Amino acid sequence: MAALRHRFPAFYVRPESGPGSGAAHSTPTYTARMPTVETSTPPGTPAPIGPYSHVARVGSWITIGGTAGFDPATGALAGPDVETQTTRILESFRVMLESAGSDLAHVVHVNVFLRNMGDFEAMNRAYVTVMGDLRPARTVIGVADLPKPDVLLTMNLTAVTCG
Repeated sequence: MAALRHRFPAFYVRPESGPGSGAAHSTPTYTARMPTVETSTPPGTPAPIGPYSHVARVGSWITIGGTAGFDPATGALAGPDVETQTTRILESFRVMLESAGSDLAHVVHVNVFLRNMGDFEAMNRAYVTVMGDLRPARTVIGVADLPKPDVLLTMNLTAVTCG
């Protein structure tokens, strides 16, 4: 199954003055193109739980929206504990980043939304297991609840493309 991709239209701005515009002064004519936003939900990643795409890319910048630890093959949570859910999220990120021309080494910032701060060390153990020596900027935020039952954390991130 091919990735579902959406491309939003580009916008053009042309000033009223400039050579050939009929204006009295000679401000240079220019055309500015708004960057294209490409969105997708790649195969091999969990289905979004709401009306959004997992991945948005603008030029070399990539944003991945809130992702929980669901197994893409079954649609069920990968496990009941924070370590299993963390590992599943980061593996999903790996697939999502690859679909956008990136990888975990090009992650700039990660947000972690953790339901129980008592799970902080267990989340860190799983995080280090997948991320190795990679240390992008990261924020961990304690939250009172998450959208689905038994979800212990969600994460989102910002990255850049490889090369």
